[in-house]
Amino acid sequence: MNKMYKVAVAMSGGVDSAVSALLLKNKGFDVVGVYMKNWDQFNELGYCSGEKDLIDVQNVCKKLGIDLYEVNFVKEYWNKVFCDFLDDYQNGLTPNPDLLCNKHIKFDDFYKYCFSKFQVNAIATGHYARSSFGTYLENCRDNTEVKLLKANDDFKDQTFFLSCIRQDSLKRTMFPVGNMYKKDVKKIAELNGLHEMARKRESTGICFIGDRNFQNFISQYVDPVPGDFIDIDSGKTVGRHNGIHQWTIGQRCRIPGCVKPFFVAMKDVQQKIIYVAAGTEHPSLFSKIVYTSKPHWIRNVEINPNKFYEFRFQHTKPLVRCKIKEENNGLKITLASFLRAITPGQYAVIYSEDECLGSARILPSK
Repeated sequence: MNKMYKVAVAMSGGVDSAVSALLLKNKGFDVVGVYMKNWDQFNELGYCSGEKDLIDVQNVCKKLGIDLYEVNFVKEYWNKVFCDFLDDYQNGLTPNPDLLCNKHIKFDDFYKYCFSKFQVNAIATGHYARSSFGTYLENCRDNTEVKLLKANDDFKDQTFFLSCIRQDSLKRTMFPVGNMYKKDVKKIAELNGLHEMARKRESTGICFIGDRNFQNFISQYVDPVPGDFIDIDSGKTVGRHNGIHQWTIGQRCRIPGCVKPFFVAMKDVQQKIIYVAAGTEHPSLFSKIVYTSKPHWIRNVEINPNKFYEFRFQHTKPLVRCKIKEENNGLKITLASFLRAITPGQYAVIYSEDECLGSARILPSK
């Protein structure tokens, strides 16, 4: 890609997007920084981390000598991500808002906004991922499909969260730090005067919850609907809960009066029952067959039911070999080994060697 092309960088306030902007500028691209506001709530102490992030972004852009723009996607985030998040919890599912944010906001609304508002030729993010078109789209071909590839840094790889990205968006997206290791990104920040970014603590967890207790947070939006904890082995009621939305598969339940530890094994939304299993290694917590909704493939792929692929449903977990069969407009995934607490509502992300092929939403067990 011509180095005089204009690129909009999604600036988050972290070191990865800051270094991405720096690398692009040093390569000779015409760079603009764009800060997205996706959430509009202060925590219980009246502190909004987004305000600090914006200040950090302003300082980085000033240091790099690039223009900064702000765009408000609070309404879009609420309608396209957060409302689905609440609906899922009310229906006993455990959603992944980070995937939906990338799908609907960063690589759709933000992508379209930058191309329309700034007439850019590409966008860039600080994600740890690679593209078959190259770090700076140097191998871009309009008539060729692009592949989403795992980052060189396996520990930081974020292709899991990009598994819902559309082909047209991926074709015009750069991942400047995707072939780098985190320690090297921080070193580049330090060497170029971005000391605060290099030493800034990384954010973890769901962005709009932050450090708050999840059950306290979700209770602000979903009314409690009490029900029974029932032992999946004996069928006996062992306690009461305040709502299925507060619990996820595999989670430990600290039930008063119970000496042995129980874990969530299954939910009956209609009956408001949470079935619990005694012990973290109880067989009911493990699965080898996964059913999904219709998959999203990043590029046109033809699934071979006799071939081994790789599967994960949490980005921190190791990949597991699997075979895939297209069935009932969805997928039947047979794992090579049992996995604990595979959770309906989460996403089955599929890989073939270094390529992330796409993902599909996990359905409740049949």
